[in-house]
Amino acid sequence: MSFTRLSPDDFLISADSVTAGAWTGNLPTLSQLFTSSVQVASTSGNYYLNIYQTGSTQTAAEIQFNIAFGEAAGSGSLLYDPGVNGKSFTSTVYGQWQNIVLGDENNQFIFGGVAPVTQSFYAIAIERSKYKGSIFPGTMDLRLQSTDGTYNLSLTDNSNAVSTTVFNEAGRVFQIVSGSAGVPVGAADTPTGAVANGMTTSGSYGLFLPDIGAIILNASALQLGNADGGISLNTLYNSNTADNNNGTFYNSISGSKSFTLNSQESITSDYVFVRAKNSQFNYSANPSFISGSTGEVLYNNFINAPQTFITTIGMYNDENELLAVAKLSKPLIKDFTKEALVRVKLDF
Repeated sequence: MSFTRLSPDDFLISADSVTAGAWTGNLPTLSQLFTSSVQVASTSGNYYLNIYQTGSTQTAAEIQFNIAFGEAAGSGSLLYDPGVNGKSFTSTVYGQWQNIVLGDENNQFIFGGVAPVTQSFYAIAIERSKYKGSIFPGTMDLRLQSTDGTYNLSLTDNSNAVSTTVFNEAGRVFQIVSGSAGVPVGAADTPTGAVANGMTTSGSYGLFLPDIGAIILNASALQLGNADGGISLNTLYNSNTADNNNGTFYNSISGSKSFTLNSQESITSDYVFVRAKNSQFNYSANPSFISGSTGEVLYNNFINAPQTFITTIGMYNDENELLAVAKLSKPLIKDFTKEALVRVKLDF
C-alpha cells in the first residue's frame, strides 16, 4: 500500500445546525398516542407513563416521551409507608424535577412570576433519541383536550416573543403560554378570565426546557375553567390514594390528537482533503499486477503507462492502524497525466 502523510492544511472543521421532526420517522406532529398496559401495571407505572406512537406491542412501537405527575406534599398517590406522611410516588417525582430544573430541593416552581396554589405539575420528558441535541424553540404546539371534551387548548413556548433568554440549572428556560409557533395568543383571543401574554391568573402554563428535552406544566393553570384559560383538568390531591393523575393527563393529551415538536442538533463535520499528485498512486498494489513466480510486472503498458482506479481511501494513524474508510461513489481513474482531489467528510 501507498501512504501519504496529511498536513494541517488538509483538515477543515465545520459545524451545522440541523432541525427535524422530533417523532419517529422525523415526523413533526404526533397525532396518535398509546400507552403500554404492561408498563402501566409495573412499578415504574406508579411514577410515569411511557407514550408510544403506535400500539406498544407492535414491532414499530417506540417510546416518544413519558409523562409524570409531581406534587410536593405527596398527594395524589399511595404513600410508601402509611405511617410516614408526604413520602409517595408523586413527592419523589416532584423532588426529582426540583433537583434537575431548580438545582435545589428547597426552591419552589414559579410559573410566569406566580407561585401556584399547589406545588404540583405535569412533566413531559421527551425521549433523548427523539430530541437529539435539544428541542427547537418556537416549534412546540401542544394541544390539550378539556375534561368534558368540548374544546382544545393550544400551548407553545414564548421564545419568539422575548428579547432576553433566561437560564437556570437545566439550561434555557421559556414560559409556556397559550398560542402557537412561539408566539402568545393575541388580546382578541384571550379568554375573559385570563391575563395578557397568553398566561393565566395562576401564572404561565409551565416551563419549556429545550436543552434537556422537558416540558413542565402548571397543574393549577390547567385546572382553571375555560373562561379563565384552563381546561378544567380534574387533578386530584387525595392523601394516600392512587388518584391516577397520570392517566387523567394522558386522556387530555391523547384526546387532542396533536403534539408538534422539532428537534435540533449540531453536526460537527471534519473535512479531510486527500490529494493524489500526478506522480502518486499510479501503480496498483493488487497481486495480479505482478507475476507470482518472478515478481515482475506482467504487462509492459503497466510499466510505461500505468493506470489505476481509486475506489477506497483509508485513514491511518502513525502506527499504520486503520481508523476510517471512505468509499468513492464510482472508481476514479488515475495515471501520470491526472491529479485527484477527494474530499472526505466525517460526521460526529
